[in-house]
Amino acid sequence: MGTISVTVLGQPYNNFAMNQRVLLYVEDEDAAVFLLETALKEADIDVRLYRVADGDEALAFLRKLGPYSDMPRPDLVLLDLNLPRRNGLEVLSEMRNSEDLRSLAVVVFTSSSLAVDKRKSLALGAQEYITKPASFDGFVTAVKNACSHLTNGHHPVH
Repeated sequence: MGTISVTVLGQPYNNFAMNQRVLLYVEDEDAAVFLLETALKEADIDVRLYRVADGDEALAFLRKLGPYSDMPRPDLVLLDLNLPRRNGLEVLSEMRNSEDLRSLAVVVFTSSSLAVDKRKSLALGAQEYITKPASFDGFVTAVKNACSHLTNGHHPVH
């Protein structure tokens, strides 16, 4: 089984392998974060996992502002849409309007199954839109699909 490294934000991250991919999960629900950690273990996906709980924190992390100044650049952002302070579509829009952030891979990973949310997300440049399934097996499959967009340099994970 692969190892999952969950980092308490603000702590040093200097003890992980240089080639280990970095995943930023933007999610306000603790239960969803626990499910993701469990699904990553089940799927044997080895990543350094970071989590922020709202849209403003996501942009601060990505821009390395304040307490996030030493955080690594993620290889993939898993972005929920239903977030406090600034929703996922607003985060995605700001990312795509930023020269420094527009090249980051983003998969919208949300409970919303609204067609309008999917259209807007893909129009704003999300690589994929995945509605979180209700079953754990479905969740593991969805995580595998999302993580297929992980890059290490510029090479997707297979």
